[in-house]
Amino acid sequence: MSRYWSPLVHSLTPYVPGEQPKLSNLVKLNTNENPYGPSPRALEALRGEVGDALRLYPDPESSRLKQAVASFFGNIESRNVFVGNGSDEVLAHVFNGLLKHEQPLLFPDITYSFYPVYCGLYDVAFEAIPLADDFSLRVDDYLRPNGGIIFPNPNAPTGRTLPLTEIDRLLAANMDSVVVVDEAYVDFGGESAVALLGKYPNLLVVHTLSKSRSLAGLRVGYAIGHADLIAGLERIKNSFNSYPLDRLAIAGATAALEDREWFERTRRAVIKSRIALDAGMQKLGFEVLPSAANFIFARHPQRDAGELAKALRERSIIVRHFKQPRIEQFLRISIGTDEQCETLLTALKAILG
Repeated sequence: MSRYWSPLVHSLTPYVPGEQPKLSNLVKLNTNENPYGPSPRALEALRGEVGDALRLYPDPESSRLKQAVASFFGNIESRNVFVGNGSDEVLAHVFNGLLKHEQPLLFPDITYSFYPVYCGLYDVAFEAIPLADDFSLRVDDYLRPNGGIIFPNPNAPTGRTLPLTEIDRLLAANMDSVVVVDEAYVDFGGESAVALLGKYPNLLVVHTLSKSRSLAGLRVGYAIGHADLIAGLERIKNSFNSYPLDRLAIAGATAALEDREWFERTRRAVIKSRIALDAGMQKLGFEVLPSAANFIFARHPQRDAGELAKALRERSIIVRHFKQPRIEQFLRISIGTDEQCETLLTALKAILG
C-alpha cells in the first residue's frame, strides 16, 4: 500500500498466475503447458534471429506472422488478424476497446479468472452467468441485453466445450454486441468458431501459441475477426505499445504456425494421453468432467481436493486447486507426458490407499 497509488490501483484485485516453482525434479501439471517442446523449425527460426538485427526495431505490424495465421486457416486475410504479446494482452485490448458499453458484459461464473480483473482495470460493468449444474454453458442464459459476451471454448478450468451449432445460435441472437470466443484450448478437441467468421461481423476469436504450439515462454497471441473489429484493436495497440512482439517472437511464432506436421503430431499425443489419464482417474474413483482441452477437471467423492493437492505436492507433483465456490473440490490437472501421467496415477493410488 502506498499513498502515491491512484484510487484505481487501490481498488484492483490482480490476477494470480499459476505457480512457477524453481524446484528441480518436479512433475509440473498446474499451468497447462505443453509437455512436448516447440517445433524444431520454430527453434531454428529463433536461433536465426539472434544477431546484429536485434539492434533494429521489429515490424510493428508483425506482417509475416499475420500472413502465417491467415494461411493456416485459409478462409481469412491478414487484415482479419490482430497479434499481441500473448493472448492476455490481446484480451486486454479487447476489454478496453470493444467491451466497455452501457450494458454489462456477460461471461460464465466459472471461467478464466482474468476476465473480472480486466473489468476492474478498464471499468467494464459485468454480470457473471452461472453455468448449469453439469458446468455446461446454456446459450439461453445469454439471450438478454448486454454490452458484449466473452467465454472460453473449451472453458477453463472445466474443459467443457460448446458445440459450434450453439455458438451459431448465440451469435445470431446477439448481433448488436461483440461476442468473443476465447479458444486457448480449442486445438485439443473443440470446434473452432473461425468457421463462422464470414457469417458474423460481431464475432472475434482469440487464440494463443502457448498451448498447442508449446510457446508459452515466447508470449504470442492473436485475434481473428471482421476487419472493422481488428482496426479498432490496432488503434488501441498503437495508443499503448506499437511494438508488442519482438523479432524473436515474430520469427518463432511464424515458423511454429508453418510447421503443421509437428503441430498435428504433438496435439494428437496430448489428446491420446488425456483419454488415458481420464480413464485412469476414473478407475481410482474420481469424477472427471468431459474435456476437450489439454487438462482434466476432476474430483473425488470421498477426499478433499485441497488435501489431495497437498499430498501430491509432498511427492513433488503440482496440480491446480481453485478455492472458489462450486469448484473447491476439483483439481485441474494438465496433461503431461505418458510417464508424468503414470507418475501422477501411481501417487494418487498410494494417497487414496
